[in-house]
Amino acid sequence: MSDPAPFPEDPFGAGFDFSQLDLSEMFRIMQSPGPVNWEIAKQLAVAIANGEMPEKEIASDDQEQLSDLVLAAKTLVANETGIAASLTTPLKVLTRADWATAQIDSLRPVIVALAGSVGKALTPEALEGLIGENTPEELGLPEIPGMPAESFSTIVPMLAPLLLGVQAGSMIGHLARHSLGIYDLPLPTEDSPTLVFVVGNINEFEEAWSLERSDIYFYMAIHELVHASVRSIAWVRRRLVALATDYVSAYEFDGSDLGSGLEGGIFADLDPSDPSSIQALADHPEELLGALRNDRQRLLLDEARVFHAVLEGYADTILERTGRPLIVSFDRIHEAMARHRIERGEAERFIEGLLGMGAGREDFERGSEFCRGVVERGGIESLHRLWENAAMEPTANELVAPGLWLARIELDESDIDRSPLDEPEGP
Repeated sequence: MSDPAPFPEDPFGAGFDFSQLDLSEMFRIMQSPGPVNWEIAKQLAVAIANGEMPEKEIASDDQEQLSDLVLAAKTLVANETGIAASLTTPLKVLTRADWATAQIDSLRPVIVALAGSVGKALTPEALEGLIGENTPEELGLPEIPGMPAESFSTIVPMLAPLLLGVQAGSMIGHLARHSLGIYDLPLPTEDSPTLVFVVGNINEFEEAWSLERSDIYFYMAIHELVHASVRSIAWVRRRLVALATDYVSAYEFDGSDLGSGLEGGIFADLDPSDPSSIQALADHPEELLGALRNDRQRLLLDEARVFHAVLEGYADTILERTGRPLIVSFDRIHEAMARHRIERGEAERFIEGLLGMGAGREDFERGSEFCRGVVERGGIESLHRLWENAAMEPTANELVAPGLWLARIELDESDIDRSPLDEPEGP
């Protein structure tokens, strides 16, 4: 592909500007191997992350200050949670573009699962009767080098890897422009926990809210470290990936939702000779994925929101217990972070549209209320039991009634194979 011209002039735009590609280049891209066009995904993610110009080089003073505060936070979090992995979690300070590149790789298993679902829905066999077995000549289209001659129905399946690459790159690029660390959202990654700080975004956040740099750095060090510590527990990582994978694997094809024939439906205006018609499909993933969404996914989403709420509630509880006594502006930062969570704009739209992981303020509040209720009734040690094993995961009913959860784990204690938090559970 020729130089970075194909990317949108507006870095906040949702799509990839196909109109800047000639047809032969477009069909070459469409024929790339694999279920997702990872090259397009990475290039677009970096382009959106950078915006109009690459981020400034990270100042050495910022790196040193973060490193010192992380060391202090490690001792605090390890002592509070009892998770020894807190002491050995590695630290990375990244630019937005570096963050985007890393997340493309970390999210690959879930995106591949999504590609599998979409691929099954968009096979030539599944599309028969929807767009018909029409040749380009029968459709009145010019003969285009590289376009399959068998039938027009082969074009749409060829588009799937390209569209998924565009949407994955767009999602991650937008996230990179907002993320302060790696755990702003419960991203379903199974790689080893790492402390990651996007210093440029943190500094902009600090300036926007008139915060002290040392305060926001220390707050972020504790915030990220609590999340990393919990993710050092293998079943927690596996659960996050499983929730997202189950959701994206449940997309189902229904021809009645997509419309029928070339007279109507999502593919009505698709014209392989006109790149801008492909632009329309890429810019609106909710139209295609919305047609594949179903009732089972709504149940899976409810299940995921419970687990995410508990994760965030626990992290907030430990953050308050360790950070509030030491950070003068803790309450101001905490409120600013709450606003940051619900004001992600395009970033939130993409992750919700692709992975079904949208979360509102009420989810964070439910998680915090559950954790407060557990601590009030059973003390902080009871709350730490959340991570003993997968059987400790609260149900939706227990999330709103923490006393029920405490009663269950006490009743089942003799039947649960409890293991120390620090005991390795395998890869």
